[in-house]
Amino acid sequence: MISRDLAAALAPLLPWTPHNGDQFYIPREEIAESVFTVSDMVVERVTLQGETRFHFNGTVEWALDSVEADLVVWLPREEQLRELVGTWFLSLDATPEGFVVTVSGPGRAHHTDPEPEAADAYGRALLYVLTAAAPATA
Repeated sequence: MISRDLAAALAPLLPWTPHNGDQFYIPREEIAESVFTVSDMVVERVTLQGETRFHFNGTVEWALDSVEADLVVWLPREEQLRELVGTWFLSLDATPEGFVVTVSGPGRAHHTDPEPEAADAYGRALLYVLTAAAPATA
């Protein structure tokens, strides 16, 4: 699973349409360590009047009925990150230090630092692509 710090760094850069099987966490101290999975049976995505919320069906552990989608942090899976890297992707290599992803730019090839999890290597590559491609602000 992608690290929470990396997911938080990617969150403002990635549009997310939640689907069954997607995972997220809620950055609230009392439940920040919990990971939730979108599922029609437990954590249901409900969109009413253009606002998406997650309803917690039958969850008795917390006094949490629902939370707005923009208050949660998506934890994209490895295959989702690879898809988001898209045509920038060149390779995923396993090294003794960890996994390294190489992307084609923008501008030049870039290798991530080794990460213990392949998902984090893809996430670092995606973060590089999204931030390197962003226009500089004045």
